[in-house]
Amino acid sequence: MRSSGDGTAAGAHGRGPAEGLQPYSLHDSAQADVTPETVGYRGPTACAAAGITYRQLDYWARTGLVEPSVRPAYGSGTQRLYSFRDVVVLKIVKRFLDTGVALQNIRAAVQHLRARGFADLERMTLMSDGATVYECSSPDEVVDLLQGGQGVFGIAVGVVWRDVEAALAQLHGERVDTGETLIGHDPGDELARRRRERAG
Repeated sequence: MRSSGDGTAAGAHGRGPAEGLQPYSLHDSAQADVTPETVGYRGPTACAAAGITYRQLDYWARTGLVEPSVRPAYGSGTQRLYSFRDVVVLKIVKRFLDTGVALQNIRAAVQHLRARGFADLERMTLMSDGATVYECSSPDEVVDLLQGGQGVFGIAVGVVWRDVEAALAQLHGERVDTGETLIGHDPGDELARRRRERAG
């Protein structure tokens, strides 16, 4: 079992959006080159998927708790762009805050999450006794924490991952390389389209 390390998350610079490009669907089979690594999400979309307010998002970015890894804000008029993984981390931070974990420990956990590989993140379980955040990689480690006699809660990162994936599938993204808008698949939109086809 490893305790998360100390520090703050670091952002990376990405390309800005291209102008005059037409949006297309995230679910268009012709767009096979669209992967989680090639799509970014603007602040309001990240907030909606993570279940946080824009004020929280802005504060966490300005204080270095969770910075956008695709594109930071460079000043007035620029838009932050968050990766899929960033949005997963945002939702995890929200869950930690909701359960009363100290901000200092959340910072340490975020640094640990950012240091892990993209594939590892989905299989990770984070446990906390309210004072420390631990990564558990086996059921035995979870049992060891529970037997400590303190109140312990866990976050299965894979579950958060799938929640964020489902939320973002219904929202708009942006191609990192071209700036094209990617239209999410909202089941309500599909239903409305079918009704229009039948009526017309």
